[in-house]
Amino acid sequence: MTDGEKKVSEKSGFGARAEAFARSKTFRILLLCGALLVSAAAALLLWADHQVEKAAEYVHTQVGEVPAREYGLLLGTARIVRGGYLNEYFLRRIRAAVQLYKAGKVRKIIVSGDNRRREYNEPQDMKDALMAEGVPEAAILMDFAGFRTLDSVVRARNVFGVRTFTVISQQFHCARAVYLARANGLDAVGFAAEEVPARFRFKNAFREPLARAKAFLDLHLLGTRPHFEK
Repeated sequence: MTDGEKKVSEKSGFGARAEAFARSKTFRILLLCGALLVSAAAALLLWADHQVEKAAEYVHTQVGEVPAREYGLLLGTARIVRGGYLNEYFLRRIRAAVQLYKAGKVRKIIVSGDNRRREYNEPQDMKDALMAEGVPEAAILMDFAGFRTLDSVVRARNVFGVRTFTVISQQFHCARAVYLARANGLDAVGFAAEEVPARFRFKNAFREPLARAKAFLDLHLLGTRPHFEK
C-alpha cells in the first residue's frame, strides 16, 4: 500500500469513527446536556431581567416626580474613557445629581465608587465635579469602596447608616441598584440621568443582561456580600 493509500485509509477510518460517535448514546447525552445548559442560561437571563425591571417602577425620570429625601446615592463610573475622552455617563450622572440637589430633592450626596488604585479615584472625581457645579463640600460624603453596585447600596446602610435614599445613575443602572437595595431591606428609589447617545450604549447592551443575572444570583444563590462591609 502506497503512502497516499494509507492516508486515504486513515482518513476514512477517522471519518467512520466520528460518524459512529455522532450516533452513539454518549454524544446524544452530551448534546442534550449542552442544550439544557443553554436553555437554563437563557431562562436565567430572562427571569433576572424581569425581576430587575419590576424595580423600574421606583425609578423616576423627572425631577418633580422624585420624593424629597435626605440622601442621594451617586453611583460611580470612570471620568475619562479610552482615548482620553470625558465619559458621557459620568457627565450626565453629575448633572442629574446637581439637579436633585438644587431642587431640594436631596440634601446630601454619597459619592460611591472605585478607588482600588491610587491613580484611579471615582469618588474624588465625582466630588470635584459636583463642587465645580456649586454643590458644597459639606453636602458630599465619600465611599471609596463602592467597587460594585451591590457594595454601594449595602454600604450606604453599613457605613453611613442610611436606609432611605435616591439612587442616581442611568435608567438601566438605577433599576438594578434599586432592585439590590430593596432586596436588602432598604427604602430606595431612583432618578434616571439623561441617557447617553446611542453610539455609547453598544457595550452596555451586552453587559447589562449579564450584570442583572449576576445580581440575581448574588441575592438568591451565592449570598454575595460587599468586599468591605464597613
